Parts: sequence; C-alpha cells; structure tokens
Amino acid sequence: MADIPSTATASGNPADNTENSYSGTLAILTSLFFIWGFITSLNDILIPHLKAVFTLNYSQAMLIQFCFFTAYFVVSVPSGHLVERIGFKGGIITGLAIAGLGCLLFYPAAGRHSYPLFLTAFFVLASGITLLQVAANPYVAILGRPETASSRLTMTQAFNSLGTTIAPYFGALFILSAAVKTADEIRLLSAGDLSAYQAAQAAVVQQPYLLLAGVLFLIAGCFAMIRLPKVTPAESPVQQAADETVYQSAWDYRHLVLGAIGIFVYVGAEVSIGSFLVNYLAEPAVSGLAEREAAKYVSLYWGGAMVGRFAGALVMRNIHGGKVLTFNALAAAVLVLASMAGSGPVAMWAILAVGLCNSIMFPTLFSLAISGLAKQTGQGSGILCAAIVGGAIIPVVQGLFADRIGIQPAFFIPVLCYLYIAYYGWQGHRFLT
Repeated sequence: MADIPSTATASGNPADNTENSYSGTLAILTSLFFIWGFITSLNDILIPHLKAVFTLNYSQAMLIQFCFFTAYFVVSVPSGHLVERIGFKGGIITGLAIAGLGCLLFYPAAGRHSYPLFLTAFFVLASGITLLQVAANPYVAILGRPETASSRLTMTQAFNSLGTTIAPYFGALFILSAAVKTADEIRLLSAGDLSAYQAAQAAVVQQPYLLLAGVLFLIAGCFAMIRLPKVTPAESPVQQAADETVYQSAWDYRHLVLGAIGIFVYVGAEVSIGSFLVNYLAEPAVSGLAEREAAKYVSLYWGGAMVGRFAGALVMRNIHGGKVLTFNALAAAVLVLASMAGSGPVAMWAILAVGLCNSIMFPTLFSLAISGLAKQTGQGSGILCAAIVGGAIIPVVQGLFADRIGIQPAFFIPVLCYLYIAYYGWQGHRFLT
C-alpha cells in the first residue's frame, strides 16, 4: 500500500515532536469528534420516534442502527485507501461533505413519509462519518509521542462524548416534543387529518437535520481553508524487522485483528444499550418514564462517557491503557448484570452508569490495536473502523431477543461483549512477533 503523503514524521522523540507543537491542530480536530458524536447519539432519539411513527417492532426499528453502522463495514477499507491517496485533510473535507449530503436526504425522507428512504439517508450520513473517523482517529494518534497516544485520543474522544451527551437532550426537545399517535389512532384519521399529521411529524425531523447539514458544510469549508501538518507514524525497530519479514499487511498483526473484534463488540454493546434506553426506561419494572423524559436520561449515559474520558486521559498517563481497559470492561459487565437482576432505581441507575465505564474503551482499543503498524497504519485504521459494523449487527441481535424474551433479559448480549473486551485489555493487545 502507498504511504500517506507527509512532510513530518511522528518520531516519538519529545525534542522533535511533542503534543505542545500540535496543540492548535488537536484543538481544531476536536470539532470533528464533537459533531460525529452528536449525530450518532441523535439516532437514539430517532429510533423511538420512527418506531412509533411507522409502528415498527424492535427488530424493525433497529434497522436504523443496522443501516447506519453497516456503512462502517462497507466504506471503511475503501476510505483507508482514499486517505492514503488524498491525505488526512482531504479525507476530513470529503467525509464532512458526504455527511452533509446524508443530512439533506432526511428532508425528502420525512416529506414522503418513507422508512426505506430514511434508512438510505442513515447509510449516506454514516458513510461520511466513517471517512471522518478513518482520517481523524489515526491522525490524532500520531500527532505526538507514541506512548501517550491512548491518552491523547481519549482526550479528543471526550469531546465526542460531549456531542453524544448534548444530542439526546436536543432530540427530546425538538424531535420527541410532538406526540406520536398509535396505529389505531392513525387509522381513525380522515385523509385531510392524516396528511396534516404526517406533515407535522415530517417537519419535526426535517428542520434539525437541515441545520446539521449546514453545520457540516460550514466545517468542511473551514478545513479547506486551514493548513494541517502532514505526519506519518513512527517505526520502531520491532516494526522495521517485521516489515522486512512477514508483516506486509495490517491483517498480519494479531493484536490488530483481536482489536478489531474488540471494536466490533464494544460499539455493538454501547449502541445496543443507547438504542434501547428510551424504551427500557419506559418499562414499568424499570422506571416507567414517558419517552420524552426518558430521552433526557440518555444524556446521563453519554455524559458518563464524557466525564470518564476526561478522567481517563489523565489516568492513562501513568497507568497502562490495557489495565484500565480491563477494569472498565469488568465493571460494565457487573453493572449490566445488576440492571438485569434489579428493578426500579437500581435497574435504571446501573444501566446509566455503564456509560462511565464505556468512556475510555474505544480510544484505548483503537490506540492499542494500531500500535506499531507504521506503514500499515492507514490500512489498519480502515480495518478498525470497518469493525464498527458491530453497531449494526449486535443491536439487531439484541432486538430479536427483546422481541422474544423481553427487553430486560436481552441485555445479556452486552455482558458477553464486555467480557471479551476485558480479555483484550488483559492479554489480547500484546504485540507478538
């Protein structure tokens, strides 16, 4: 594979390349992490809204996340090749433009009251975000010393969590504010009343996504006008030897492949919990909240991830990321089990607290898995971002179980995911030559 064009190298030497020298660039990049976190979390609000509007069951409603996260699987590896051709900056600008186009598609989808068109819009939007992630995550990881990559990526991901924290509250105010009629109530409407009702429901979705499209195009324009430093990842002596022997592809690295599985199950678990939260908290056995009120509590789930990432960025400057990852994954598994076994406030607050444990998982998994890839970093980033397809598959699997055994017992799926992540943090991330 061709190397990413560069004029500087992240050598890992503090004298040559420190976080301070790239602090301005890192500050600019945080806007990307914020906006794609905001958009992704907004899906958690659209799921109950569209579930009610189109009278869907859980499995059908989870097609939203299936289409959104399938884009990561389809687009990630081609995005890795594209970033190697056009550079990190070109990948960022192109990704923002595609995401903006996806937001614009929500307008006709809502106007035509078409669920398939909504699913198409989710796929296009996620394709743009995928390209953003393929470009931005490794870029942040190599903008400084390799030994602080986990801490650095965790810090920028904290602003991603800020977006995911704000979005549910925003969605509760502007999307779930309009009462949705039941299927029986819709059947009783006259043709004129039905048309007016559908137009009102459409407008609820159209306006927020038109605003998001404008923001994305504006950020793309800003990135087109600024200059970003061009960098390549450092090569360790171990990596150089590996390049000269068998490691000619990112797929040859065991810790990368196991890390991709870790990303798959992590994103699947996180998205499954977030996707079911509104309906879960509305369950009489849990809290019995109205959907609009339950949506506001989703902000606490994502807010916990934000707080944890800011704290984790500091902790991992002194404690190895693998140990922190193992601890957090085991804690998350215990909390989910407590929520499954409990009821009322115990079940509610236990599941919300999982967000705090999720905090450092993605950036730590990503940085551990991509460590030492050097020339294969672009390909490795594409593979890891493709593994985000777990967010498409695992929520659907949990939805199938929720339809059959109930929403609360179905949370055994995330428990299994967190146990694997604990294994990766403890042993699976180790670089083997």
